[in-house]
Amino acid sequence: MKLYHSQTSPYVRKVMVLLHETNQLQDVDLETVAGTPLSPAAPLEGKNPLTKVPALERPDGPTLFDSRVICAFFDARAEAGFYPEGARRWDVLTLEALADGILDAALLMTYEARLRPEDKQWDEWVEAQWVKIERACAALNQRWMAHLSGSLDMGQIAVACALGYLDLRHDARGWRGGNDALAAWFAAFSERPSMVATRPPS
Repeated sequence: MKLYHSQTSPYVRKVMVLLHETNQLQDVDLETVAGTPLSPAAPLEGKNPLTKVPALERPDGPTLFDSRVICAFFDARAEAGFYPEGARRWDVLTLEALADGILDAALLMTYEARLRPEDKQWDEWVEAQWVKIERACAALNQRWMAHLSGSLDMGQIAVACALGYLDLRHDARGWRGGNDALAAWFAAFSERPSMVATRPPS
């Protein structure tokens, strides 16, 4: 199998952390690609019509894309239970969706600053994205700490990768303010070997 990959993509990082945690890294060849919404990665054309990473090329089926689909595939393949059955499953899926929502907003902020001409940048729109992130971090800190501190699942991995991306691209915004429990959890979770091995370059 071939995973189309970028070291700085937080969505790719989710998949990579899962591969480390389930001992499947050796089963995947990594192909590093680079692109932006304005200049998509050429190797992805014909693989993922959205030309986004991650994308997983398989010998026995169509290419899988979107990090949630790929993570679910590898979890099922390893029978790892990171998407558990029963009531907890819905909590895991909700946490992963919340984490991906943080990433969506943070990436829009990044693209606004990097890709849009300075005279066309919209400060109010950027701030609206950050408000979403602030609300999400507050919800994690107030509602989800018992779950985050429990047995390892995909919700925890997704949240950790989202917070790591905030540190990478928007550290000056200070997401930790008022979120002491979440910050302490993230500091400890970040020391897992899978997180250390997948830290993006500064």
